[in-house]
Parts: sequence; structure tokens; C-alpha cells
Amino acid sequence: MSFAVAAPLPSSARSDATRAALIAAGLDLFGRSGFEATSTRQIAAAAGVNLAAIAYHFGSKAGLRLACADFIAARLGAIFAAGAAAQGDVATLDRSGARSALADTISALVDAMVVRPDALPMARFMVREMFDPSAAFERIYAGAVAPLHARACVALARATGWPAEAETTRLAVFSFIGQVLYFRLARPAVLRRMDWREIEAREGEAIRRQLLFNLDALLEHAGSATP
Repeated sequence: MSFAVAAPLPSSARSDATRAALIAAGLDLFGRSGFEATSTRQIAAAAGVNLAAIAYHFGSKAGLRLACADFIAARLGAIFAAGAAAQGDVATLDRSGARSALADTISALVDAMVVRPDALPMARFMVREMFDPSAAFERIYAGAVAPLHARACVALARATGWPAEAETTRLAVFSFIGQVLYFRLARPAVLRRMDWREIEAREGEAIRRQLLFNLDALLEHAGSATP
């Protein structure tokens, strides 16, 4: 009996696969243990590659840390690109359209950061960078956090009549982002208190409904708040 032998991957595909494996390992280990406590040997072993691959692809462990940040920024940017394209210029939306844009943003965040099982390493990495900002934090902030937040502020301004850069507007947008992230970062407490085994599609939909209820409550009472 003969067996077919799989053809080896082209060198470019092998290189891409190695980079992807190292970034995945970096996200997981940096998020779990921190940058200083994670060795290059641990990263290479987790990725299943030669130790020299880190220097070859990223220059150093610090270079890999920046690549992990760029990966997060690109992943979050891609998630919201489709919605932004469909919504168009949020500065021209009416109140209903602005509410829809905000609802789409909240829904996309729930899917990306709460429901997706591969979101945990990204969340851990981001939390560590928030507590002890480095150049990697700046990459995430400039590439994902600031553009997403600014766009949501414009949408909230269109929905409420508040100035987009008013303190109230910016804080309100952070509050919605924070509500979403809580369900990722406090997942064990949420699962225990809700009697859920996991947060999957059904549970994610329940979370999304609650967050959209919170959004509508804010919009309903926006006129009485001081921007």
C-alpha cells in the first residue's frame, strides 16, 4: 500500500507560518507572564520553531513584542473596516443612523473581544500594556484604540448633539468599550454568576442585547446630560 506524501510548503509560506506561530506564542506568553519574565527560548518552544527564528523575523524579543501589537491593531482595524465602509462618513449621519453605527461598533466588539475564543491572548496582552505602557502600547493606541474611539465619539455626537470632543462624549464612549471588555476580563465571575458554561453565540447575543439597552438608555437621557 502506498501513501501520498504531502508536498513541502513553499519557502514564503513556511516563513509566514513561522511568523504567525511566533506572534501567537508571543501574544500568549507576554500576556500570561509579562515581557521581562518571558524568555526567547520559551517563545520558540511554544511556537515550535528554532530559537534563531525570532531574531531572523523580528530582530529581537522587543521586535516580536511590537509585531504582536501591530497584529492586534490590524486585527481590530480589519474588524471595524467593513462596518465603517458600510456606514460611510459618520459625521453626516442622522440620529438614527448614528445610533446604528454605535450599535454596530458595540456588536463588533462583543464578537471580537468576548465571543471569539482567540481573543483571550490579545486581551491579556493589551491589559499588560495598559498597566505598563511601552512602545507596543503606542502601536495599539495609534493603530486601533484612538481611531475607533474618535469615530465612535463622532457617532455619539451625531446621536446626542454633544460636541464630539467634549469630556462627556469621550468618557461615554470609553464606558461602552469598558463594558464590553469587562465580559472578557471578568469572564470567570460572569460565567459563575450567570450559570453559563461558556460565552458562545447565545450568551454573546444576550450580552449584546444588554449593552444595546444601555446605549439606548444613554441616548434617551442625553438631553439632560451636560456635555
